[in-house]
Amino acid sequence: MMDYLSLRKKMVEEQLIRRGISDKKVIAAFLKVERHKFIPLQLEDSAYDDYPLPIGENQTISQPYIVALMTECLCLTGKEVVLEIGTGSGYQAAILAELSKTVYTIERIVPLAQRAAGLFKSLGYSNIYLKIDDGALGWQEYSPFDRIVVTAACPQIPPPITAQLKTGGRLVLPVGDSVGQELLSVRKTGNGGIEADKICGCVFVPLLGEYGFKGN
Repeated sequence: MMDYLSLRKKMVEEQLIRRGISDKKVIAAFLKVERHKFIPLQLEDSAYDDYPLPIGENQTISQPYIVALMTECLCLTGKEVVLEIGTGSGYQAAILAELSKTVYTIERIVPLAQRAAGLFKSLGYSNIYLKIDDGALGWQEYSPFDRIVVTAACPQIPPPITAQLKTGGRLVLPVGDSVGQELLSVRKTGNGGIEADKICGCVFVPLLGEYGFKGN
């Protein structure tokens, strides 16, 4: 039987801390959340390795470091209401649920959404709310959000997403083409504009839907 706790500790030390992840609350969340429960059973032995893994439906669970980096860029204090675009496996949402007040997450692929919803229930996450929809349209009913994270590649920042972000709020997302993107940390300014900083290059599966890549 795999010693997942030891593997998780090794992942945090070698993949996160050594690469500069320093927020103690983020580190604690990654030590707590059992990543192996969010991937297909046959891949569990690779759950804590340093690369993305397929989760079915042509989707992936991101490399642990990228999940940690995006999370750290959100600067969470525990009081925030967060919107996640692209639930996928549910791993990022679980991490966010450990670090924020409430997480609203959207997934357009029904089997992935159903599996993630089952996981959230079984793991006791009462502060995660999930719906099946085009994520790039956001979740108007519960906006504006303190933080938004998009876990799929966007050709541009979707206008509904910035519209649903609070003034002073933070948005983290990959923007570029379907081959490669820049991870951006975006802050909404007082005049309704945005300030964006480039964090690093990255590769995500493409965003689908009205503001995503056409023909995918």
